[in-house]
Amino acid sequence: QEATVIALIMRRTLETPGRTCALVTPDRGLARRVAAELGRWNIKVDDSAGVPMAQTPPGAFLRLTARAAAGGFAPVGLLAALKHPLAMGGMAAGTFRGRVRAFEAAALRGPRPGPGLAGLKAALAPAERRAFADLLGCLEKAAGPFEALMRQKSAPFCELLAAHVQMAESLAASDDEAASERLWSGDAGGDAAAFIYELNEGAKILGEIEGRFYPALLDALMAGRVVRPRYGRHPRLFIWGLLEARLQQADTIILGGLNEDTWPPEAKANPWMSRPMLAAFGLPQPERRTGLTAHDFAQAFAADKVVISRSTRAGGAPTVPSRWLRRLEIYLKGTLKDSGLDGALRPGTGSLWPAWALALDKPEKTAPLPAPAPRPPASARPRKLSVTRIETWIRDPYALYAMKILKLYPLDPLDAEPSAAQRGAIIHHALEEFHKSYPGEPPADAVQKLIAIGGKELANRLAPPSVRAFWWPRFIRIAEWFIANERQRRDAGYSIAGVEAEGEMKIAAPGGLFTLTARADRIDRIADGSIAIIDFKTGQAPSARQVKSGLAPQLSLEAALAEAGGFDGIPAAPAGELTVIRLTGGTLAGEEKTLDLDASEVAGAALAGLKKRIEQFDDPDTPYLSRPAPMFERYFGDYDHLARVKEWSAPGGNDGDGG
Repeated sequence: QEATVIALIMRRTLETPGRTCALVTPDRGLARRVAAELGRWNIKVDDSAGVPMAQTPPGAFLRLTARAAAGGFAPVGLLAALKHPLAMGGMAAGTFRGRVRAFEAAALRGPRPGPGLAGLKAALAPAERRAFADLLGCLEKAAGPFEALMRQKSAPFCELLAAHVQMAESLAASDDEAASERLWSGDAGGDAAAFIYELNEGAKILGEIEGRFYPALLDALMAGRVVRPRYGRHPRLFIWGLLEARLQQADTIILGGLNEDTWPPEAKANPWMSRPMLAAFGLPQPERRTGLTAHDFAQAFAADKVVISRSTRAGGAPTVPSRWLRRLEIYLKGTLKDSGLDGALRPGTGSLWPAWALALDKPEKTAPLPAPAPRPPASARPRKLSVTRIETWIRDPYALYAMKILKLYPLDPLDAEPSAAQRGAIIHHALEEFHKSYPGEPPADAVQKLIAIGGKELANRLAPPSVRAFWWPRFIRIAEWFIANERQRRDAGYSIAGVEAEGEMKIAAPGGLFTLTARADRIDRIADGSIAIIDFKTGQAPSARQVKSGLAPQLSLEAALAEAGGFDGIPAAPAGELTVIRLTGGTLAGEEKTLDLDASEVAGAALAGLKKRIEQFDDPDTPYLSRPAPMFERYFGDYDHLARVKEWSAPGGNDGDGG
């Protein structure tokens, strides 16, 4: 808010022709924020301190490209470089941005690919490699030499610098502009080119360094460089440091950042010389700087028109007013006690500027919006869903609307750690492969066979060795428990009827045929001829109450498909059991739980409920509500931000009633 108030005062000055205004502050953060706030009126203010080269577009691009190469082209570092405005890769801007976004979705989202450009290629399927041949070729041409030097134990700094500049220039070139026109042009580009030239001139002094230290060394060498625009600044508004303010004057002086440890700065102890040592060498004590800042304050405060400001909070914590302000308050309270100025320096006293600053971004009125209730036409509503999506339809219809009608799908995070869902997929694939290899009685060495299959799955699907080291012992415990449990099931008369069995059912509805699909983890034949629907879970398993109420309809709908003969190669039979086998690999490696329900009864009820829901949503007036039963939702969903759940739900949480 302080920066907004100061920017507003400076903007007000321009309403009087010929008047000038200057902000005087030692707080560089405040100066940058004020300059940014003035941008809302398209004002480019003259900041005497300039802009650190590392924060200019060319400086930032050089730093990002160095970090991307040193980090083995990991997703975050690579995308930071490729999404920089200067990056074009020899293409048109729109083309390059589109290629980068598509490449991000194909290779960089989810678990981190292998290191280097080779790892990026390996993360793509052959067809995807051909599709991204242009972008991969651009990266190899630009970064190949730099990557090769980075892999060496050490390399001459001059060679690293040359390869780095080649990479930056190659990525900065566009389809109609050379790199020199984009990377090295303007005030910032010219200063960056001069910086690189000076580095190259003195590169031999640095000798050889390890490639991984190159980005940090570049940052350190760039740290003291500042870019000062030569033209294009406003002629009547200025931002000065304390030194520049000693020799200049403006019609209005704003003294900003008047908090302790900012103005004056904290007197820090010298890490190299103690106070007696400083005195012995005739060097000034740290307090001398405090005296100089007091002089600067007194001189600036003597201007014709002065505005003083400070923030009452910084970084979420209360601030302490500067000692100069406290001295002024004492003076006003004591010496001038009859002047009516007592308390004039208290924050918010007698000033309308803070209120005006808040009003800049305050809307005239706000109208709370209701929960979304989209009603797409019947022709746009899905006519085919899997049993897992039926549960989404029941719990959060809006999520199904976003997924199946708007075709919006959540992106995996960058550099994602392997998730519980991935672990579950690995276990499912391992069990599927084992069952297909040994559909009958498990062999004598079944545990070893399953462990071998699991080892291949882990190696193929999990690159980080640290993750494999954590999950592998769990899988071994799962394999041992699972084989022992399988032998018990065989002894009890169960036989495997299908593994990862696929099935579907056509349901007549007002809007036309609706197709229900399913992929059952396993279906067993019970000795009495009925069938058992089995679901393997590595996470939380549904309770019998949830299945019976219809909130978790997966098992019951799969049972309905089985009774109707909907699974390929499995004859129709009555549903006898709904079983959940939970596989965690923990202290209790696994647990088999047969739900205490009449499987055939809940299957019929689930199918009847589904038919009723299909009929209901075939009506175009039926909305896809967000979280219609929030008491059954415990977690923030993938589409809750799109549905603005926090906006319309009950205060203090996302457990509103959807109205």
